[in-house]
Amino acid sequence: MKKILILISFVFFGLNTFAQSGPKIQFKAEDNTIDYGTVTKESDNGIRIFEFTNTGDADLIITNVNSSCGCTVPSKPNGPIKPGQVGKIEVKYNMNPGPIRKTLTVESNAVNVEEGKVILKIKGIVVQN
Repeated sequence: MKKILILISFVFFGLNTFAQSGPKIQFKAEDNTIDYGTVTKESDNGIRIFEFTNTGDADLIITNVNSSCGCTVPSKPNGPIKPGQVGKIEVKYNMNPGPIRKTLTVESNAVNVEEGKVILKIKGIVVQN
C-alpha cells in the first residue's frame, strides 16, 4: 500500500511539472492560415487580420513578425496582450496577379510553442478583371 501511495504521489508531482505557466498564444484561423480565395486586385485591398488569444496566465508579448517576402507587410500589436485578451496581426498583401502562398513568422514569449515562434500562412489567387 505504501508503494502505491508513493507511486501515485510521483505521478501527480510529475504531471504538475509538465503544466506550463506563462503566456500562451492560440490563433483563431484554422491551421493558422487565411485563405483569400479568388480575388481581383481592383475589388480587394489585400488586408486580412489574424486574431489570437492569450490563453496563458501572464502577459503575451509579440516581439516580431517577419514575412517571407516584401509583397506581404505584417503589423504587430505594440503592447502586451493580457491573459484572456484578443490580439490582432494585420497582413497586407500587394495583390499582384497570380497565386498567393506566403508565410509569416510570429516571434513571442509564448511558452506553448517551440521557441515562441508560430508560422502563419496566407493563400489564394489574385486574378485580373
